[in-house]
Amino acid sequence: MWETFETALKRHDELEKQLADPAVIADRTRYAQLAKEHGALAKQALPYREFKKTEADIEEIEALLESETDADMRAYYQDELQSLRQKQQKLQSRLEDLMLVDPEEDFDRVIVEIRAGTGGDEAALFAGDLYNMYTHFARDKGWKIEDISFHPGEQGGFKEVVFGISGEDVYRLMRYESGGHRVQRVPKTETQGRIHTSAATVAVLPEPDEAQVEIRDQDIEWERMRAGGAGGQHVNKTESAVRIWYKRGTPEELEVKCQDERSQHKNFERAMRILRSRLYEIKQQALHKERADKRRSLIGSGDRSDRIRTYNFPQNRVTDHRINLNLYKLDSIIAGDLHELFDALKEYDKKQRLGR
Repeated sequence: MWETFETALKRHDELEKQLADPAVIADRTRYAQLAKEHGALAKQALPYREFKKTEADIEEIEALLESETDADMRAYYQDELQSLRQKQQKLQSRLEDLMLVDPEEDFDRVIVEIRAGTGGDEAALFAGDLYNMYTHFARDKGWKIEDISFHPGEQGGFKEVVFGISGEDVYRLMRYESGGHRVQRVPKTETQGRIHTSAATVAVLPEPDEAQVEIRDQDIEWERMRAGGAGGQHVNKTESAVRIWYKRGTPEELEVKCQDERSQHKNFERAMRILRSRLYEIKQQALHKERADKRRSLIGSGDRSDRIRTYNFPQNRVTDHRINLNLYKLDSIIAGDLHELFDALKEYDKKQRLGR
């Protein structure tokens, strides 16, 4: 494990020297490339450097404690040692968390797609509940939320909603949410009190930049059109909606549509962001399949077809099927308190990957 961090720290220090070189500073393109790599490595290198310093401090205090005879000084050193060991434990846990996501997959921006599945209006309402759950959690974390595209259900909720979340560690946590979500409850329209089962799918897509996923003009076709649905006179008079087709190198044609901005340019930009994330998802799915034989746990695989969780309202229970976890606090979870659930998933993933 530490070999990975040693390599990252060594490269990080090399880059710091290069970035201080006047010749590199004068080359804006090279400087930008090195600065980006330096920033990415800092997430691993800086906490590892602090971990190593803490280890050295512990050894120094232990040596002083061994030779000290004064009772007051010994008590002081013991308090310092206890504090340093607690700090070391927290840093080690943080470094283990960093091992859960490869540096090249560590994104601070994701696009979340929620689609209503089986269950008609109730499925759309459930999709709306999931949207509220994630956005409340994101706000509690101090993350930024950006609504990108939405198609409301007839009785409320969403047939489909797409939104962006950006912030520190956003992918590290949200990556566990991709898959099928199922709800069991009595719908408001049910007069006889029968429990219905409905479903929605969630996809959490890392948002790569243009350098990570290149889309050439010749790889796409697009058209402008009038936006459908509510929108007043603007919808009727302007062709601001955009539909893009991507036809190269995928098993089937990809189609993305955006219509929620008044500006055609903004709709095109958002559609391209969604397309880029979906293409990255396809690439990552292929990698996960290659790794499947080497890993016992695929809870972060992001496969939309996997049923990952059930929300049972009559029992106030949430069940995560991947780790056989039952939490009897659905009311707080659906309100956005996902911390205990995410911590359990992260710890399970950590144990599997580290072979504990």
